Amino acid sequence: MTFNEGMQIDPGRASSGGGPGMGGKLALGGGAGGLILLVITLLLGGDPGTVLGNFTGAQSGQQTPGTAGTPTHCKTGADANRYVDCRVVATAQSLDAVWSVQLPAQTGKQYVEPELVLFTGGVSTGCGNATSDVGPFYCPADQTAYFDTAFFQELTDRFGASAGPLAQEYVVAHEVGHHIQNQLGDIGKAQRDPQGPTSGAVRTELQADCYAGIWANFADKQPSPGGGQPFLKPLSDKDIRDALSAANAVGDDRIQRSAGRGVNPESWTHGSSEQRQKWFLVGYRTGSVQACDTYSARDLDNPPGLR
Repeated sequence: MTFNEGMQIDPGRASSGGGPGMGGKLALGGGAGGLILLVITLLLGGDPGTVLGNFTGAQSGQQTPGTAGTPTHCKTGADANRYVDCRVVATAQSLDAVWSVQLPAQTGKQYVEPELVLFTGGVSTGCGNATSDVGPFYCPADQTAYFDTAFFQELTDRFGASAGPLAQEYVVAHEVGHHIQNQLGDIGKAQRDPQGPTSGAVRTELQADCYAGIWANFADKQPSPGGGQPFLKPLSDKDIRDALSAANAVGDDRIQRSAGRGVNPESWTHGSSEQRQKWFLVGYRTGSVQACDTYSARDLDNPPGLR
């Protein structure tokens, strides 16, 4: 999926670095990569505290937060098609345009834009300190989505996802999906039931995938603010394959196999590759928030929206 070259990017939509770490509240990741290091640690039987310390400030040696710089070079859709940081910012603007219409229309809730932070190396957040190792993530405490754009290359090189633009845009849409969950009061369900094939954590991640699909449904149709052309050009079949490749790359079962261990659903936190792809397609095909109700789904392998 490419951006219409004439659309205008607001570089002020993103900031660099992060606020003071407050600790105590774990950030929600998932997209195509949030908390991947934590997932791998759990799958390999490691101590998750060594990873979570980066979020809660529990480690004695804290990494100095880095900044990526406000992307002032991002001006138009042509820049979003060329530079990954511009693509993240422009995708956030597209998400704002879609959700500012769809969230109140479908739920009666007014959409509040999440903050967007680009960083390098490490960052201090309302959920504590984090490093780039955890991938993109959303912090409910400060309602901010955090991205080190170097992750997108790792997504391709390490996890085998497509390098296509919608694979990257899906990651941004997933993290904003967690923000939608936060606004609707659902995000806490992940921590009350944090592990297992039908856990609240898995249902929360699959719902964020579904919300990413809703964005994809409307992104090439929703006019930009002021009645301008949509941010994005019409989706192609290849675009959808790109997004599905990202969802497939970081399913819990695939990560377990790539780590050389047997598949153990009882340790899942994000869902299988097939589940993540299916729930993205539910959102994409229906465009419906109600269809993304993973918490009520009896069978996560067979979403009602695909029957």
